[in-house]
Amino acid sequence: MKTLANLSLTAILAAGVALPAMAEVQERTLTLSNGVSETHPVADGVAAMRECIVDKTDGKWTLNAFWSSSLGDDLQATQALRSGTQEMVITSTSPLVGIEPALGVFDLPFLFADESEADAVLDGDFGDMISGKMENSGLINLAYWENGFRNLTNSLHPVTKLEDFEGMRVRVMQNNIFLDTFQNLGANAMPMAFGEVFTALETKTIDAQENPYVTIDTSKFYEVQDYLSATRHAYTPFMLLFSKPIWDSYSDEEHAILKECGAVGRDAQRAASRALSSKSLAAVQEAGMSFNEVDPAEMERIREAVQSVYEKHAETIGSDVVEAIRAKLDEIRG
Repeated sequence: MKTLANLSLTAILAAGVALPAMAEVQERTLTLSNGVSETHPVADGVAAMRECIVDKTDGKWTLNAFWSSSLGDDLQATQALRSGTQEMVITSTSPLVGIEPALGVFDLPFLFADESEADAVLDGDFGDMISGKMENSGLINLAYWENGFRNLTNSLHPVTKLEDFEGMRVRVMQNNIFLDTFQNLGANAMPMAFGEVFTALETKTIDAQENPYVTIDTSKFYEVQDYLSATRHAYTPFMLLFSKPIWDSYSDEEHAILKECGAVGRDAQRAASRALSSKSLAAVQEAGMSFNEVDPAEMERIREAVQSVYEKHAETIGSDVVEAIRAKLDEIRG
């Protein structure tokens, strides 16, 4: 009987320890918005993240995703996070430089040579440093997902040399680095929210836009653009952002779930994005777009034309930030 009593006491104590741990994960419904369509590889990442969340919370959390800027553009959705009225947004870093100027480092032209360089920078100490800066603006970065290398489409002519940019009305994201980059190339850079781009191209308000192949394909820009040129002029990541006011109301266990599942989604999304990129390039050509590479010598002229952008924006971005990413890239490149 004494042994049975001891076992019962042990069970009660164990239950007493376990109950608070289980209570750390509460019933929650999470709203996530983004600007791309549900056919974009972001959807693969969201699906993987949702599965992870359901598993880690025993089904206590529901993740509702909204597509194609249906809850507002990237900046509007990010402001909703800062005010604590929405949980998550997947957004390119570029529209957020007004909130955190250091994000402008990812807009610098021809920064990364390939995806492996980008991964090493974003998933390492430098990426952690940038994520830390976001907390001061009421935002938690759970992980860096992939937007990818950006390429130019237009309705005028193939871009094969520097002079082909002259006078071209190019939609760019709403930040000064992209504006200056294309103005230095001789284009007429026009800032515009992503959700407005298709109509502006269709009505000839603008001549051109620049995005990764997957976005060009899933957004059906081939319906309103004739030419695609492989400029690879910028690699801009997505950030999976969470509202810090809401984050602060969550438990440490819930924080860990969000971080872990954000990384699971990141890996799935990057894999899907890279697998789809070449397929998207083939698909837009099959749909009628004319594609061209740019001769290396001409590409070097294009790069030289935008080098002043680094010096001009170093102070705004933070000279220490620019120096840190250059040092990291030098380390990676050996």
